[in-house]
Amino acid sequence: MKKWCVKIAVNFLIRAIVGLAIIFFVNEYLDGQGISSGVGMNPVTVLTSGTLGIPGVALLYGITFYQFM
Repeated sequence: MKKWCVKIAVNFLIRAIVGLAIIFFVNEYLDGQGISSGVGMNPVTVLTSGTLGIPGVALLYGITFYQFM
């Protein structure tokens, strides 16, 4: 594989792992505050957080809270 391909794959994996960690901790925080709406961890959220990074995670929470209203 080319160097740029490995770089893109590693970058995607790091963003996906960090995104899932953020989702986990924010869900735990919201649950502790008594707010039941949280983002699920599934392949769609992994793809979103891996592709868009932290703004993607914020987008997922924005969509969730918009549906909650």
